[in-house]
Amino acid sequence: MDLTGIFGDYTAFAPIIILLIGALILPAVQFIGKRRTATWAVALVFAIVSLIVNAIMLTDGYTGEALGLYQYNEYTGLMILLFQIVLFLAVLVSNASVETTRLHVGAFYALLTGATVGMMFVAGSTDLLTIFVGVELTSISSYAMVTMKRKDPRAAEAGVKYVIIGGMSTALTIYGISMLYGLTGTTDIAAIAETTQLTGMNWMFAIAIVAMVAGYGFKIAAVPFHMWAPDVYEGAASPVSMFLATGSKKMGLSVFFQIFLVMFVAGSAVSQIAGEEVQYLFAIIAAFTMTVGNIVAIAQNNIKRMLAYSSIAQAGYILIVMAVMSEYALSAGLFHMFTHVFMKGGAFLIVGALICAGIGEKISDYKGLAKRAPFLAIAMMLFLFSLAGIPPLAGFTSKFFLFSSAIGGVDGVTSQWVWLAFIAILNSAISLYYYARVVKAMYIEKGPSTEKIKVPKIFTLAIAICVIFVIVLGVYPQLIFDFCETAAGALLGM
Repeated sequence: MDLTGIFGDYTAFAPIIILLIGALILPAVQFIGKRRTATWAVALVFAIVSLIVNAIMLTDGYTGEALGLYQYNEYTGLMILLFQIVLFLAVLVSNASVETTRLHVGAFYALLTGATVGMMFVAGSTDLLTIFVGVELTSISSYAMVTMKRKDPRAAEAGVKYVIIGGMSTALTIYGISMLYGLTGTTDIAAIAETTQLTGMNWMFAIAIVAMVAGYGFKIAAVPFHMWAPDVYEGAASPVSMFLATGSKKMGLSVFFQIFLVMFVAGSAVSQIAGEEVQYLFAIIAAFTMTVGNIVAIAQNNIKRMLAYSSIAQAGYILIVMAVMSEYALSAGLFHMFTHVFMKGGAFLIVGALICAGIGEKISDYKGLAKRAPFLAIAMMLFLFSLAGIPPLAGFTSKFFLFSSAIGGVDGVTSQWVWLAFIAILNSAISLYYYARVVKAMYIEKGPSTEKIKVPKIFTLAIAICVIFVIVLGVYPQLIFDFCETAAGALLGM
């Protein structure tokens, strides 16, 4: 399909344009049709069409620029595909979720689509300011989605914390960007990297980097910027929690890749001017993030809060990429991000499905689930074991690639990060304990009833999709990993 004939000079924006149109008309669809199913169907159509267009561009090897601030290449296409999958799953189940049926669906789908537009815009941005605009578009939409459950005090509390901490992160980010602009005279990432290579790093540059790391660290809930995540994931509707844990977090990680990897790695080995210091900064953040996330998750009785702390730990694993700073590490990190979408997304979908059936959010509420809902119990066990890194599931394969990059990768030049790989492996073992608590409740402990649980069929479909990918990507990782390698090379110019 010749998309350039349709979109012309803005072909690079094609998947974004489609979703943007959807975000603008969805409130009108709700107002005119006054049927939530019709609004849901329109939102789903826009999500699917955008996904198809991006898939065509990605498989055809399309590359292009727009407005001098946005570039579509293999990396952009892969990240957009990830965000589109998250959007598709969130929209697919939302019409059946009792948590979202109480919301104004026109506004909800517009916000959900708008947040995805922001993520997609970030994926191709080559300038600090355009990245900032995309991040804030996603953030503002997310704030609104979390607080839409107005009658739920947990949502109100979570929304207030989210907005306050989000405002602080925005301020830090702006401060860092302003300092970099003052030092280099530009906000173009490649130009900043070039200038830094020529002039060297001073204490003002270091302060700017730290401010931006702190600002964007909030977006991925990295320790110590993680305190908002458990409350938000618990208070928000399950489709929104899934969207934030799998989509918004990946956007934040992509920001780290696009800024700091390009700044210190692109086109060459790690910069000796500042790269090594930044590597150790991220290594420390990664170690603390995965450790705090896993240890605190042990004490959680609410399954949403447990999954929230698990997501924090998973972000720590992916931050290994920022410590190692190699093309292979980035490929492994991208692959783990994809597997995480299906592992963690599937787990949140099961929570949402059970809420629809009147099951609570405490781990004790899952007692005897294996007899009452065998498919959901099997699926949840697969997702949790995959998150823990049990073979032959997708989580094991992606963690193997990721941890091996810290041990030596494919070139044997990163052995100084063996200690970080050891901490990651130890944390994976710790995570197995609290994941096993849920499995024990479902399969061993006796529940209050043996009555079969019925959940909406659309939830079953979405969960089945996630199960298939968790199994397939575990035994055949090349399905996605080859694309991840190409994407890593495109971003780093190698």
